[in-house]
Amino acid sequence: MTSFRFKALKQTINRKPIKFIEPRKHSESFGINVFSENTMRQYLTKDAYEGVMNAMNYGSKIDRKIADQVASSMKDWAMAKGVTHYTHWFQPLTGGTAEKHDAFFEPIGGGNAIERFGGSELVQQEPDASSFPSGGIRNTFEARGYTAWDPTSPAFIYGTTLCIPTIFVAYTGEALDNKTPLLRALQSVDKHATAIAKYFDKNVKKVTASLGWEQEYFLIDKALVISRPDLIMTGRTLLGHSSAKGQQLDDHYFGSIPQRALNFMRELEFECMKLGIPVKTRHNEVAPNQFELAPIYEEANLAVDHNSLLMDVMGKVASKHNFRILFHEKPFAGINGSGKHNNWSLSTNTGINLLSPSKTPMRNLQFLTFFINTIKAIREYEELMRAGIASASNDHRLGANEAPPAIISVFIGEQLTKVLNDLEGVTDGKLSPEEKTDLKLNVVGKIPEILLDNTDRNRTSPFAFTGNKFEFRAVGSQANCAKPMTILNTIVAKQLKDFKIEVDSLIKNKDLKKDEAIFNVLREYIKQSKDILFEGNGYSIEWEKEAKKRGLSNNKTTPIALKSKISQKTIDLYGEMKVMSEVEIKARHEIQLDEYSLRIQIEGRVLGDIALNHVVPTAVNYQNILIKNVTGLKKVFGNEFEAIAKDQMDLIRKISEHIAGITTKTNLMIEERKKANLIEEAEAKAIDYCDKVRPYFDEVRYHCDKLELMIDDELWPLTKYREMLFTR
Repeated sequence: MTSFRFKALKQTINRKPIKFIEPRKHSESFGINVFSENTMRQYLTKDAYEGVMNAMNYGSKIDRKIADQVASSMKDWAMAKGVTHYTHWFQPLTGGTAEKHDAFFEPIGGGNAIERFGGSELVQQEPDASSFPSGGIRNTFEARGYTAWDPTSPAFIYGTTLCIPTIFVAYTGEALDNKTPLLRALQSVDKHATAIAKYFDKNVKKVTASLGWEQEYFLIDKALVISRPDLIMTGRTLLGHSSAKGQQLDDHYFGSIPQRALNFMRELEFECMKLGIPVKTRHNEVAPNQFELAPIYEEANLAVDHNSLLMDVMGKVASKHNFRILFHEKPFAGINGSGKHNNWSLSTNTGINLLSPSKTPMRNLQFLTFFINTIKAIREYEELMRAGIASASNDHRLGANEAPPAIISVFIGEQLTKVLNDLEGVTDGKLSPEEKTDLKLNVVGKIPEILLDNTDRNRTSPFAFTGNKFEFRAVGSQANCAKPMTILNTIVAKQLKDFKIEVDSLIKNKDLKKDEAIFNVLREYIKQSKDILFEGNGYSIEWEKEAKKRGLSNNKTTPIALKSKISQKTIDLYGEMKVMSEVEIKARHEIQLDEYSLRIQIEGRVLGDIALNHVVPTAVNYQNILIKNVTGLKKVFGNEFEAIAKDQMDLIRKISEHIAGITTKTNLMIEERKKANLIEEAEAKAIDYCDKVRPYFDEVRYHCDKLELMIDDELWPLTKYREMLFTR
């Protein structure tokens, strides 16, 4: 008997749930560990409070005197809660979060010490950070990088540490993180969306991009994960035969939450409440042991920070409950992978959701303006949108088991498609009084009515309109939301900028009224964007052919998808919108290519190790048992032996074939990996890993999975799918 696997199973089966009882109502605990607006009112002077709020709302600078006041108050508040250290909490280009803790403690001589935290420590720090990826922006001997306070995202306490959200930039000024480009993109969309919103309401002074993410994940017992080297090292199972029962009965989806999982969720939610993360929804997802958590919408920058923080908190709380969180987009073959749907919208300071229809024709014209401009932006930059969700892990998920395909398209539903078709038929130029009446009352005016029952049911759509927001479903569960949100807000800002130029030109040069000019431009946008709209089955071969005719990209692998990130079109876009420089763009491209190659390299090494050092020896061991059995049968039955031992002989022969297949394919994979490692250019290396190394994974896996079905269950060394997915 393979002791490690069965010990893990026994430990899991006998494990008792860890009970958790919330000590208070969620509403009472919400934000108690956040240096929130209410907390600042209590701790800051009036000048300091106003200085921080102006920085948050209008981007104004905070002078040194106010920074000192804020730092002192922040320290007093944190120490009253048992905090001993502080850290600048940032999001480097690794995709995770980073922190370096410093104590408030400071010696002052004479054997004495004080607790000190000043404005200079709050506003800026210089971590070494030399090992973070920079894509060539800096050399190791030029390791200086600076973290700078982001006052738009409030400081929070995690454990005994005060965490201060910051950006991270090189000493030369280039962004080395995911937050800085996002903040620039949000500033850009605010500027250009506000200009358009003023067409409809002069009181609009600010437009805020909102984000509501839906985090999917698998929850697997820690002991079972530890028994799988592939899960530990790569986050996914590189081999393993499908369980007889998977998700085909749909009995897990929205079912009763298992008690152990529920206890974990309750403690997680309590920790989230203290950190001001407004988690609202929890439920079973489609695959066994898969779950989802979703919050209430927030301003996009804060939502990104909260999702990054959440993923860290989830791991720590799961460990307390003897679970391991799997964020990989496809940890198990043959069942649903995990995504992170990004629900995006724009709202004004006057309280209007710009992507929500209203009862008045003018408000609906405003809705159509932002709705159509968003669709136009996706059509113009669909390749960049695909690149924004590209990763080695997400490549496994896209196009399978309800995940969207690699072809980016927009779903809006039949009713809104009809509205756009009606608008497309609007007369070019000035509208007659009759046309205006018909348009406003019968087309624009009735949008809220037609949307009442127009809920989205197309789960294969990568980018869908869902009533008052767009949902970017292709984002992977491991992803930092900042990447897709930077792209989406940038391309929408660019589109709105171009729209205003065209509308203002028609008003000035063709003497059209404002609404007539808007209708005329929208009419042309509908014509130019129809190719991106799709209502059907995104998995079908017919759609692939149709998408190709429409000129849409179908970049199925990350190395190919990432090419659009360094196209001249992309460089011009980011430069014009002041989101990223060419240096920053190319650095990120190189980092992502390097990461892709390294992940495939690691997976190849782990698969080779498991195949040659776990599976093959087990197969040989079992084969020896069969050979001993056959030898005994020959002695007992003599001439009748061949007829009696036929099945055993066939099994021995098949095992030999699969052992040979594993050995041959693994050795070929290793040789291709050696060749890829000699390639210095990042893109060529990634393509080689993608096209020449990765294909062997499935071939090696095929033989391993076949052996899993042949070999005595008690000898098999790896925890099986049926055990990981159905052991509670």
